[in-house]
Amino acid sequence: MHSEDLNGKTLEHWTPDDVAAGLDNHTIVLIDVRTPQEYMFQHIRGALLAPMSGFDPAFMPPEGDKRLVFHCGSGVRSRKVAEAYLAAGHDRIAHLEGGFGAWRAAAKAFVDTDPATGAPRMMPGS
Repeated sequence: MHSEDLNGKTLEHWTPDDVAAGLDNHTIVLIDVRTPQEYMFQHIRGALLAPMSGFDPAFMPPEGDKRLVFHCGSGVRSRKVAEAYLAAGHDRIAHLEGGFGAWRAAAKAFVDTDPATGAPRMMPGS
């Protein structure tokens, strides 16, 4: 993970390993900002859906004991959502650098759609 300062606020860029560890030890809330169609086709197990098109920082869960981490397909939309979250008065936020593409490239487990049945199936990580 690395971070950058945006006008005195912190944007953290998490790796797939960082996010996987956070999910495994239940210290993060992962929020997928892709479209519902993208989410239904493939998603990270445990991620909540809050599409960028209707994103409102006021409806995000409070961080409390868990960090919020946004993700999208490539990291572009999640960064924009993270910046909007910071602009709404929050001091720090994280996103998955490289998005779902980086997650898959790192061979992490995810929920896929079986093309033969249309049913969800777990794709194991390595």
